Amino acid sequence: MHSHAHSHPLGGHDHHGHGHAHPLPDFGRAFAIGVVLNLAYVVIEAGAGLAWDSMALLADAGHNLSDVAGLLIAWGGFALARRAPTDRFTWGLQRSPILAALANALILVAACGGILFESVHRLLSPLPVSGTVVMAVAGVGIAINLGTALLFLRGRKGDVNIRGAYLHMLADAGVSAAVVVGGLIIGQTGWVWVDPLLGLAVAAVILKGTWGLLKESLALAMDAVPAGIDPAAVRGWLTGLDGVAAVHDLHIWPQGTSGAILTAHLVMPGGHPGDEALANIAHALHHRFDIGHATLQVETGADHCRQALPEGLGHHHH
Repeated sequence: MHSHAHSHPLGGHDHHGHGHAHPLPDFGRAFAIGVVLNLAYVVIEAGAGLAWDSMALLADAGHNLSDVAGLLIAWGGFALARRAPTDRFTWGLQRSPILAALANALILVAACGGILFESVHRLLSPLPVSGTVVMAVAGVGIAINLGTALLFLRGRKGDVNIRGAYLHMLADAGVSAAVVVGGLIIGQTGWVWVDPLLGLAVAAVILKGTWGLLKESLALAMDAVPAGIDPAAVRGWLTGLDGVAAVHDLHIWPQGTSGAILTAHLVMPGGHPGDEALANIAHALHHRFDIGHATLQVETGADHCRQALPEGLGHHHH
């Protein structure tokens, strides 16, 4: 049964962890393009900040450097997840993108804290906002961050790590847009408090987007059943199978950011249904519920005292 449950996912079921054959290679390219664009922007921005003596630009350059870090973290998680399993890491490094998404969510929350702190500080003691140069540079920032976010647009639904990269870039485009809008309003009205107020609004929007990312990546890190799978439906389906009287010790947990693993004990009073029946159940679990790897243990349940079970049907925990 194992050979079957294993060979199948590799064959490429589109929305499955192993079979993500189509979108994956591009994301390597997307990450590379994103990192190069954002690094170039940091250099331009820091240069402009030094030339025009603008603290706002230098601070934003620092912030954009943290974005490059966010992209690199997501890229690292993505790349490590594709490493082959070893004797010690029997699943390969499929947890990496979950940890990367979690790290990105935490960076975004920290960034919001920074914006919040800075905005409140500026509301209390307003700074003169230097106009056109800052706005021009921020305009370039909108374009670069939006462009990078679009590279990850396709993957944001299927993979929490790609969604982290997407949100990070979108959040930044928002920050840059706030700078431009703030600059325009202040130029027209001279109301310096508009700038920190927009900062607070942007922080609120980013937090709202990040909250879901944080919850999902934490749940995956804690081995919760992946969001796309209804555990009650899986249990109901297994219980309804021919010859199955009861199901216990049912566990479903994430395999990386897009697959799932299941183990269960099936109580089958009629005796072991044979390897092929188990292989068929594993196959069906894959097609119905997108669970790529199922390990099933059959118990005859004739006697709840486990010692009384025939050899090989009881607990064969390795």
